[in-house]
Amino acid sequence: MTISLQRTTQNLTRDEIFDAHEGGKLTISSTRPLRDMRDLSLAYTPGVATVCEAIAEDPEVARTHTGIGNTVAVISDGSAVLGLGDIGPQASIPVMEGKAQLFNSFAGLKAVPIVLDVREVDALVETIAAIAPSFGAINLEDISAPRCFEVERRLIERLDIPVMHDDQHGTAVVILAALRNSLKLLDRDIADLKIVISGAGAAGVAAVDILTNAGATDIIVLDSRGVLHASRGDLTPVKADLAAKTNPRGVTGGVNDAFTGADLFIGVSGGNIGEEALKLMAPEPILFTLANPTPEIDPELSNRYGAIVATGRSDLPNQIN
Repeated sequence: MTISLQRTTQNLTRDEIFDAHEGGKLTISSTRPLRDMRDLSLAYTPGVATVCEAIAEDPEVARTHTGIGNTVAVISDGSAVLGLGDIGPQASIPVMEGKAQLFNSFAGLKAVPIVLDVREVDALVETIAAIAPSFGAINLEDISAPRCFEVERRLIERLDIPVMHDDQHGTAVVILAALRNSLKLLDRDIADLKIVISGAGAAGVAAVDILTNAGATDIIVLDSRGVLHASRGDLTPVKADLAAKTNPRGVTGGVNDAFTGADLFIGVSGGNIGEEALKLMAPEPILFTLANPTPEIDPELSNRYGAIVATGRSDLPNQIN
């Protein structure tokens, strides 16, 4: 059984892409018209003071009588953007605007893209906490590991609104959803899979956790130096924790060692996986090549070897993002 992945027929030109972004992709507009002096008095002074006093007495009123209850901040420092890496805050704005569009189009939420020119964890936490009263939720985006873990943890502890690091939990949730549907089609069980995850950053960590909780028992994680295992002496605390709860067969070595007999590949780190590694996998593997903008495995190779194939791109079939 093979579910094909084909290259897109939607050939996007550079001019089309720039046209779609010219002037920005978002706007702020009023929910009610200002037609006369009465409208102005209701929306601003003197009428607005009545609502301000009510909020001062009961802060929960802000959730029903301002826009914050339906407004999400999409916040990044531009340090780990898609497959582009550390491109800085300003260059990451188009991505944050795009994510805000997704919130608006698919969830009906107002979302505000915010990029911060700070990198220290303390500064990020303090800055985000300072602007949090303007929002009903915080969506952290494209903040590099391991800082992202501490930033999210401290904000969750400090704020009384939802805080989510999208690269961890958003990615992990859609990976599990796609995998469950794949296993239904192939009549397989997650507990029987040998899984390889390429990437030990935010997405890789969260993917390990959610798949383990869902019943996966055999996961190997790869970073740029090879398989994570307990005897490696170069592991950061985050990677050491990953090594301790994965790789039950004690595999060592590189990509080919990890891929031998594997049933599922999940790529969340970029890089290139060649045909040699794919030949070593179990028959009819599942291939989730989620790096953007370039999948870890060439789509033609994925189509040749995979029973089910998905990428992180909008212009290819079976998007997981």
